[in-house]
Amino acid sequence: MTETRRLLKNLGARLSSGARDAVSRKQMPIVPPDNVAGRAMVLVIAIMTFLSCLTLGAVTLVRDTAATWQTQIAREATIQIKPEEGLDMTAALAQARDIAASYSGVLDASIVDAQATARLLEPWLGTGLDIDSLPVPRLVIVTVDPLSRPDFAGMRAELQETVANATLDDHRTWVDRLVAMARTTVTIGMSALVLMLSATALTVIFATRGAMAGNGHIIEVLHFVGAEAPFIASQFRRHFLLAGMKGAAAGGIGAILVFIGFYWWSSRNMATPEADQATALFGNFAIGPSGYIGVGAIVIVIAVLTAATTHVTVLSYLKSVDSTHPDSM
Repeated sequence: MTETRRLLKNLGARLSSGARDAVSRKQMPIVPPDNVAGRAMVLVIAIMTFLSCLTLGAVTLVRDTAATWQTQIAREATIQIKPEEGLDMTAALAQARDIAASYSGVLDASIVDAQATARLLEPWLGTGLDIDSLPVPRLVIVTVDPLSRPDFAGMRAELQETVANATLDDHRTWVDRLVAMARTTVTIGMSALVLMLSATALTVIFATRGAMAGNGHIIEVLHFVGAEAPFIASQFRRHFLLAGMKGAAAGGIGAILVFIGFYWWSSRNMATPEADQATALFGNFAIGPSGYIGVGAIVIVIAVLTAATTHVTVLSYLKSVDSTHPDSM
């Protein structure tokens, strides 16, 4: 009897000590906090976020630049007069200017003089040109009110009747082509963005399944002893949400640094021919507030997408476990 009491006393002491140790120990998560697969997934998410932000920035840049081009082109029209023998070019230009200026919606009509025309041709024909001795068309620039456009059809008909060899170009063809190009570019860019987000979701699914495969026995035991599926899914969701936020934030910051670098380069090299061509095409490479807001939105979307994809994947896995072992619940 005494020996039995002594054994029970020792067992009770051991159980109490084990309980205290269990309480004092920090609760270990189901998903390992850091491993090689987790770091690789964070790197993949960072790369995909970086590419997604660059794509969105490029789309924003093209869209804003196209809108600027469209606005500038829509504010001007051009009257071209081709030279011919016996034509008084000076009188024809003045007459065309007066006809254009007489229409409502025309803010200004100015003749491009011989010196300005020669400067336009210098890149191809060199300096010291005698415009009067060359069969070069002359131009009249018509500045129009974009809110109240003039009657170009009537202006074109009157010019053809009054001024010899005069043609009016309201740049409508160029504007239509520009709008079509911008829309096509935006569509391609957004399609690429959707593909990148889809690839990110697939990466998260594979990473989640890999983590569950490594801890499958623990998950099944927890599930079969009574742990509810939402609880287990929340453990994975929290882990992958933090990983997605880390990767997405790193990729977004990297993209912002690239945009700032391009803006700094364009602002420091404005006098070079390369910068002039780049500025003519894309402005000063500034994506504007909307671009930076878009980068932040992509970071949030990828983090949320990572958590949501993980949650759905875990619930699907546990559902398959239940269907495989229907008698265990």
